[in-house]
Amino acid sequence: MSHAFDAASAAAEPDRAAAARARLPGPLAGIEAAMSGLNRVILLLGGGALVAACLVLSYSVVVRYFLKIPTEWQDETAVFLIVGATFLSAAGVQAKRGHVAIEALTGLLSPQVNRLRLLLADVISLAFVAFFAWKSWTLLHEAWVDGQISQSTWGPPLWIPYSLMAVGMTLLALQFLLQIAEAVTSGPAAAGFADPKVGLGADLNVDQIDRNAPQKGPAR
Repeated sequence: MSHAFDAASAAAEPDRAAAARARLPGPLAGIEAAMSGLNRVILLLGGGALVAACLVLSYSVVVRYFLKIPTEWQDETAVFLIVGATFLSAAGVQAKRGHVAIEALTGLLSPQVNRLRLLLADVISLAFVAFFAWKSWTLLHEAWVDGQISQSTWGPPLWIPYSLMAVGMTLLALQFLLQIAEAVTSGPAAAGFADPKVGLGADLNVDQIDRNAPQKGPAR
């Protein structure tokens, strides 16, 4: 849902990349700062949840195949941990434009059109994520009111994974709203240059641009 145009274009235009952390005006700046701090905490917890899921599954293998002790809870526990890590960290990944991107059109369009394309894609993504969040809250309400549980022999309540999905998609929708507001208030370029995309492809693009850039003399 994110777009790989960000980092390469930002690196190619250092004057705009220097302003990558443009602040939103008024109360939105406080919301953005709080969201940034929350994302950092969630990303750390998400990493811990993935490690915990690996430990749970490893424990299950040991006690089942070596100690011959049956277990009923490990699979769904690992699934819940992975679901929580995936959905809750989605906003933090989006803040860095780290989601999977399709770059087929990036090289065919001008930088100006790419920035507008990025803004339009954010608006469409927000609509999808908002619907996903609404549906997740609906499922959470039904699971809570009806006391729904899993069909497994362990039978954990289903409000647990639905709550993780609902909160995660709500945070992701809020992240999209902040990035769209930044684009509207600061111009279309702001949506593409704030918190540029992370990843190997972006690093390679930056290195290539640095090698091709003309060397400047020492500052006086």
